[in-house]
Amino acid sequence: GLVIDGRTLNVIFQGGLEEKFLTLTKHCHSVLCCRSTPLQKSMVVKLVRRQLKVMTLSIGDGANDVSMIQAADIGIGISGQEGMQAVMASDFAISRFKHLKKLLLVHGHWCYARLAKMVIYFFYKNVSYVNLLFWYQFFCGFSGSTMIDYWQMIFFNLFFTSMPPLLFGVLDRDVSAETLLGLPELYKNGQ
Repeated sequence: GLVIDGRTLNVIFQGGLEEKFLTLTKHCHSVLCCRSTPLQKSMVVKLVRRQLKVMTLSIGDGANDVSMIQAADIGIGISGQEGMQAVMASDFAISRFKHLKKLLLVHGHWCYARLAKMVIYFFYKNVSYVNLLFWYQFFCGFSGSTMIDYWQMIFFNLFFTSMPPLLFGVLDRDVSAETLLGLPELYKNGQ
């Protein structure tokens, strides 16, 4: 691991040593920036996003972490003694740091799997609807007449095909939470 303080970060950013800093951090399992300003925190996140072209996640619990949370792709705020500024600026809010594992491994996996299934479902729904209209045009000689009334087209998307996304969104869990917490490598399968 690497522990670096705010004064050292200041030297790195002012001296143009960002590339060497990133090379050093690639060899570490974890990097901890302590006693740094909010601007330095956001600059580290922006540096990692820009140079390494990776998705970043920032976690903070106070007002001094807001710029870092906003600079990251995904921001997580921890509600605590330092106020609610980080929670209000974040994408996700948790009450304790220990809930981060379940948020990422369980709910992240379920959300990813649900979204992937919903994309396939919407393609299927729209392709079947467009195919119906396409083949009807052969029947009517490409006159442009409509096969379905407008109220039926509205109800098709509003009522007739809205139940599967609602059921998938609420009930679909491909793997149990205990299994996902026990086998963290399952998170990579969807990717």
